Amino acid sequence: MNITLSADVELIKKGREYAKAHNTSLNQLVRDYLYRVTGGNDAEKAADEFIDLANSMPGCSDSGFKFSRDAVYDRNCDG
Repeated sequence: MNITLSADVELIKKGREYAKAHNTSLNQLVRDYLYRVTGGNDAEKAADEFIDLANSMPGCSDSGFKFSRDAVYDRNCDG
């Protein structure tokens, strides 16, 4: 089914730029959004999306960084 939407020119431009940066289309972004807000997002799709985001937006940890449980629970504060 096709629909017609209207939006501000700048919003459409930014949406297309975002889509291009994420190797998708504006149409697919809208479809994905509608799918999520209508409760169609299942656990497998959510996990896939998380993996995609984690791979496309790496953190800035030093090379060789290893997560330490002790660091998570470090309660030392300056002050």
